[in-house]
Amino acid sequence: MDIYSDIKYIKGVGPIMAETLNKCGIFNVLDLLLYFPRNYENVSAVKNIMDCEDNQKIIVECTVLNILKDQRLKNNKTLSTILFCQGENKFKGKWFNQTYAKNSFKNSNSYIITGKVNNFKGEITMMNPKIVKNTSMDTNKIIATYPLKNNVTNNFFNKIISDVLCNIEITENLPKWLLDKYRFCSLDEAIRSIHSPKSLELLNSAKKRLKFQELFTYSLKILMLKEFIKTNNDGIKFKIAPELTTLKERLPFNLTKAQSKVVREILIDQKKDKGMNRLLQGDVGSGKTIVAIITMFNVVKNGYQAAMMAPTEILANQHYEEIQNVLKDFPLTIKLLTGSTTPKNKELIKQELKNGTIDVIIGTHALIEDNVQFKNLGMIVTDEQHRFGVSQRNRFSNKGKNIDILVMTATPIPRTLSLYLYGDLDVSIIDELPPGRQNIDTSYESMTSSRHVYEFALSEINKGRQVYIVCPLVEENEEMKLSSVQVLYEKLKGEYFNSTEIAMVYGKMPSKQKNEIMDKFKTGEIKALICTTVIEVGVNVPNATVMIIENSERFGLAQLHQLRGRVGRGEHKSYCILLANITNKIVRKRLEIMIKSNDGFFIAEEDLKTRGAGELFGFKQHGESGLIIADVIEDINILKLANSEAKELIKSNNIEDIKVKNEITEKIQQSSNYICFN
Repeated sequence: MDIYSDIKYIKGVGPIMAETLNKCGIFNVLDLLLYFPRNYENVSAVKNIMDCEDNQKIIVECTVLNILKDQRLKNNKTLSTILFCQGENKFKGKWFNQTYAKNSFKNSNSYIITGKVNNFKGEITMMNPKIVKNTSMDTNKIIATYPLKNNVTNNFFNKIISDVLCNIEITENLPKWLLDKYRFCSLDEAIRSIHSPKSLELLNSAKKRLKFQELFTYSLKILMLKEFIKTNNDGIKFKIAPELTTLKERLPFNLTKAQSKVVREILIDQKKDKGMNRLLQGDVGSGKTIVAIITMFNVVKNGYQAAMMAPTEILANQHYEEIQNVLKDFPLTIKLLTGSTTPKNKELIKQELKNGTIDVIIGTHALIEDNVQFKNLGMIVTDEQHRFGVSQRNRFSNKGKNIDILVMTATPIPRTLSLYLYGDLDVSIIDELPPGRQNIDTSYESMTSSRHVYEFALSEINKGRQVYIVCPLVEENEEMKLSSVQVLYEKLKGEYFNSTEIAMVYGKMPSKQKNEIMDKFKTGEIKALICTTVIEVGVNVPNATVMIIENSERFGLAQLHQLRGRVGRGEHKSYCILLANITNKIVRKRLEIMIKSNDGFFIAEEDLKTRGAGELFGFKQHGESGLIIADVIEDINILKLANSEAKELIKSNNIEDIKVKNEITEKIQQSSNYICFN
């Protein structure tokens, strides 16, 4: 079996399941092996179930004695029960409202099952037990749990990955001197242990190896891309358009010193015959968009087209409105292209882009479709660039030849990290806010004190103001995200806002419905918006003065800071209230950082210092950053080591090292000419 073999040829997959796995981003064997678990469960394998403690998570081999008839309970729940035995010991498995669960079992058959036991006066019950396949009864088990999408089960992932690992040997691809220096396990051992760890020590060894490898490759690509750009970076030599003076005079406000400095840096880049490759960092509300508008305007006045891509339709619409407003006195054609654009208008816009009659296009992912072509694209701007996958950014970059690229982010990147992450980009920073921006009064409260927080929000609404209420994301489960919003919406509607117009909005909501709700919130028709972090970037509602964030301990500080930046945009005093389960000193310390400062860069640095190493068994899927297992903040020390070793390898003339460099160079030429990719 080859690592590039199509997923549909794996035993037990087939064409229909292959399509489902494709939707999870799994197309071949390599994709499957890199679909790492999102978490692990430490489960005790027990030989005598009668010795289990109450609430203990166990795995046990047992036989079905009897499948009992379902019971209808008074509370309208249905109880399904199976009587099991483990040798002479009998116990019951019970499921509420899961009548289908017992269909997986047959009388007299043996199974390995897992679940939590309830030991009450010597009577053992296991609630919601699940069958575990492809496992043996060792002393203890560490069971991998995968990100589940599109109704693919955890058992299915365990089975097909186990089958693949039985039929493949993974070739080593790190230089031997690196393996020896850090005593890393082999790549083959690491992949096996990350999916099916036989011990916590082997799991940690696998994580260490894979995190280093990912960050080492990441660093190599950035360092080599920087060299590649230097020698392969012909650009368009733009002139400084005289109309820029007129535009500046007609702006309804004066640019800050920081904005003017960044505009100059970009215009100097545009005058060069080398392609611009610049990152613009600016805190929430610092005025990055106007900088992009001015510099795109210069490109258009040189006879070229400019494009801006935003991660959400809400943000794309907002940019479109702002650009139209700022450039309304100039004879330019500005259009919006998103997923909600009607098929008829979409075709018309594509034709106009191709024949050059559109000067500026604003859009979402719709801009990177293969049939979107430009006559003479001169500049692209990617807003909130970290929210786009690497391949999406590269496809956007390749829409033109020798174009200037500006990537913008309101996510403050700690200065400690920026050299490692953006070594291939020139960096501009807007480090001051425009005059008139409100200082936001920030406080934190225990979740148990939510009543007076929502009463305060209602008092602000009664003054004519508006309120955001944000729910935490529930990792890898869109349905649970929606459920959390719905539950809170129904609770608040019933208890506090029963005579107030409120609405909810979440990422998977149809775009048309989402845009309608956001429009009503902007106009003030909706007074309180219960939402996920879909409103994290870009939304501008000056009348919103209260931001309440539920379970704020689940968010990174930089994300909390971005959410806070949704208020304080108008003339009224604004507030951010962080509702949290304050379970320890670390949570309290992190919340106090938010109270102490409104400086996003300071907060990002503090986040870097205070963020823990995560749960003992857990790690996140880092899809947005392009990283699978490593986290550039949590694994900063590994990143520093990896970056240092990548620099050494770049200088090396060792045959083994040259082979690694050649492989990376080939991937750079295939994948990107501009922005760093992972």
